[in-house]
Amino acid sequence: MKVVIFAGGLGTRIVEESHLKPKPMIEIGEKPILWHIMKCYETQGFNDFIICLGYKGYMIKEYFLNYYVYNSDVTINLQTNSYEIHRSNSEDFRITLVDTGLMTGTAGRLKRVERYIGRRDFMLTYGDGLSDVNLHDLISFHQSHKKIATVTAVQPAGRFGLLGLGEDNRVTSFNEKPLGDGGWINGGFFVLRPEIFSYLPPDADQKMWEDDALLNLAKDGALMAFRHHGFWKCMDAVRDKAELEEMWRAGQAKWKIW
Repeated sequence: MKVVIFAGGLGTRIVEESHLKPKPMIEIGEKPILWHIMKCYETQGFNDFIICLGYKGYMIKEYFLNYYVYNSDVTINLQTNSYEIHRSNSEDFRITLVDTGLMTGTAGRLKRVERYIGRRDFMLTYGDGLSDVNLHDLISFHQSHKKIATVTAVQPAGRFGLLGLGEDNRVTSFNEKPLGDGGWINGGFFVLRPEIFSYLPPDADQKMWEDDALLNLAKDGALMAFRHHGFWKCMDAVRDKAELEEMWRAGQAKWKIW
């Protein structure tokens, strides 16, 4: 099953770094967050990727075009401008890199890669969200209900810790960054049937996947939610990058299932 990844946005909410590189190329543990996402899929047996490029997409192309050499032991002969690869630590990725436009909406980005997907079910996610979601359970759930689309629903951690206070102002409990208020949000990690493309209008380039296709799928009763109770975190701002970096440094990166 192929995996489509949105990686073309401007990353305006993390502009401190995205002015230099596309958001999916911002590094966690010296590897782009895009690489971490792809490792989560590859580890569970899914290694055929279609990446929707846009803002500074050439940087993602250059990264993967040179990835094999960057992750190999190499002998270079400068006189002949040749080199010999001795050992490579490259991943088993097959990657189709598609320029889907600079200002294209996410619905349009998906529509522009339809030709590379074919008429089979496929997966879709964002280039800035990490999770330990069990993809095989997700796919099994999707196949069981036979609807067009499945979205992974998550409960993000609260931004601040909560204090339990007694009547005398004594702290009775302390919960550091608990899960949210019980609501579920779109965590990405979709599974979609090819019929999804009928929900992408001719002017999809001006439409957002979240504000158009998903709304119409929900209205038609064609969208189901797979509830994920494990780890999920989106790198939406600099503080999120710092938290993910600290998890990685401390050996507590819950998305690291490889």
